[in-house]
Amino acid sequence: MPALLRPALAAFGVACLVSAASLASSGPAFAQAKQAAPAPQAAPAQAPPALKQIALTDKQLDGVLAAQKDLDAITEKLPENTAPDQKVIAQLDGVAKKNGFAGYDDYSNVVDNISLVLGGFDPATRKYVGTEAVIKAQIAQVEADKKIPAKDKKEALDELNDALKAPVTAVENKGNIDLVGKYYDKLVAALGDDE
Repeated sequence: MPALLRPALAAFGVACLVSAASLASSGPAFAQAKQAAPAPQAAPAQAPPALKQIALTDKQLDGVLAAQKDLDAITEKLPENTAPDQKVIAQLDGVAKKNGFAGYDDYSNVVDNISLVLGGFDPATRKYVGTEAVIKAQIAQVEADKKIPAKDKKEALDELNDALKAPVTAVENKGNIDLVGKYYDKLVAALGDDE
C-alpha cells in the first residue's frame, strides 16, 4: 500500500515499522529486520500527526478483515509514494463505509491502533510481550543466524538497535491487547503483506 495512504503510521516512528516485522511470523529473522527498515526519504517538513488511540471493538476488527481484500485491490494499482487522486480516495472511502467505518481515515486509525498492538506480539508464542521485547528477540535471531552475510547482518542489527533506542508508543487501551490477541492469526494473514 503506498506510504501516503497511511499517514498516521509514521506517527509511531521506527517502533511501528518494527511492528510490521513482527507480523511476518514465518521466514528468517533477516527478512523481519529488513521489513523494519524505513525506506530512504527526504526529511519531512513537519512532524507526522500523533496516533489517536481508541478502544477497539470486535465490530471494528471484523470490518478491517472484511475490507482488506477490496482495499488491497485498489491500492495495489497505485504507484509507491504517490498521493491518491480524488477518484481513488472516493473508492477507499466507499469500501471503508461499506464495512462499517465513517470513512477511510476512520479505517486507517483502527488499523494503526491494531498495528500498535501487533508490534508487541511475539510471533512465535502469539503472546503480547511488548515492542521492546519483540525487537530484542529479533536482534537475537539476527545475531544467531549464520547464513546472513556480515554486511547485511551489521545493517540489520544497526536498524534494530536504532529501533530499540526510539521512543515506543505505549498501548493506552489495555483491552486492545486481548482483543487483537483473539484475532491475531486473521489479522496477521490480512495485514501481514500490507505492512
